[in-house]
Amino acid sequence: MSRLPIPATIDAAPAASQPLLEGVKKKLGVAPNLYRLVGTSPAALEGLLGLSAALGKGVISAALGERIALAVSEINDCNYCLSAHTYIAQKLVKLDDAEIAANRAGRSNDAKADAAVRFAAKVVRERGHVEEADVAALKSAGYDDAQVIEIVLHVALSTFTNYLNEVAKTDIDFPVAQALQAA
Repeated sequence: MSRLPIPATIDAAPAASQPLLEGVKKKLGVAPNLYRLVGTSPAALEGLLGLSAALGKGVISAALGERIALAVSEINDCNYCLSAHTYIAQKLVKLDDAEIAANRAGRSNDAKADAAVRFAAKVVRERGHVEEADVAALKSAGYDDAQVIEIVLHVALSTFTNYLNEVAKTDIDFPVAQALQAA
């Protein structure tokens, strides 16, 4: 059971969050527990959705964003986000099980994506204190400055949702994927 109350319906959320949650429902078909939880704070929901939308317009692909989210969520041991991103990776961006497993292990089976996922994992593990050689390796794999920044922003977004879901112990409303450390 969630430690923080999750509005049971969109109508039970604060009035300022309701149109935002309706937008989530229109896009995803449902308003998942995470979004209804965040909607308890209209400002937080607006920030989460705004950041997600901005990244959607960025140069990093949705598939790479999901790869990063899987790696970050595994490192942060967040079963809610692992479940959600495994579902999204399979159903929406069409990553196969081998790729999802690699991402959860902090790597990728695609050479270019591997550099980004490994970098993202290092950013999490080192709390941003990466070496110049880490950035150079990412750039030598073909990523430019804007992409480096977006990778870090994907890490930050995933870290926010990981931490919130762990603080709240959000009830998982996706097919459950357990963290490898817990499996």
